[in-house]
Amino acid sequence: MKAKNFAISLTALFTALTVLGAFIRIPLPLVPITLQTLMVWLAGYFLGYFYGAVSQVLYLAIGLIGFPVFAQGGGPAYVLQPTFGYLLGFPLSAAIIGWMMHGAKREMPLSEIIADLRAAGSARILVAGGLGMIAVFLPGVLYLYFAGNHFAGLQFSFQKALWTGMLVFLPGDLLKLFAILALIRMVTRRFDGAA
Repeated sequence: MKAKNFAISLTALFTALTVLGAFIRIPLPLVPITLQTLMVWLAGYFLGYFYGAVSQVLYLAIGLIGFPVFAQGGGPAYVLQPTFGYLLGFPLSAAIIGWMMHGAKREMPLSEIIADLRAAGSARILVAGGLGMIAVFLPGVLYLYFAGNHFAGLQFSFQKALWTGMLVFLPGDLLKLFAILALIRMVTRRFDGAA
């Protein structure tokens, strides 16, 4: 399969996986726990900066035109949801991770993706994921504070937005990053064994 066709197929797959991740959720009062960020980060690791971001832009477009693919629905009015800022961070997050793993490469065959991931040390993989996490939390918390106070009438402090929108999720998100590291190591070992 040509690298471009492979990249387009994986892009569609990761868009679909992000949709699926939105439906695997634990409801909380303000921000639900979902598997969306896991899929966003995996898109960056396995697609690179360009197609990783494209997979998430497609996800946002599908939701904003009205399909209920977000954790709490969809449609243009979703921009007024206090949690919309997290979604805005998805393309940036995937792009940052992809850039750190694969540089400026756009279309890569599977062998090159695996080679880049194999060559990356554990620290680089985790730092990329940490920066990707910040790229989701930064717009997420800021938008939660702004939209929560101005659109949803929640009237809470920035400290509460920081706690309910980021700090409570850090342990789980760190576990996701270590699970991704283990998955990457497992996948690269499998390809070593198949070579």
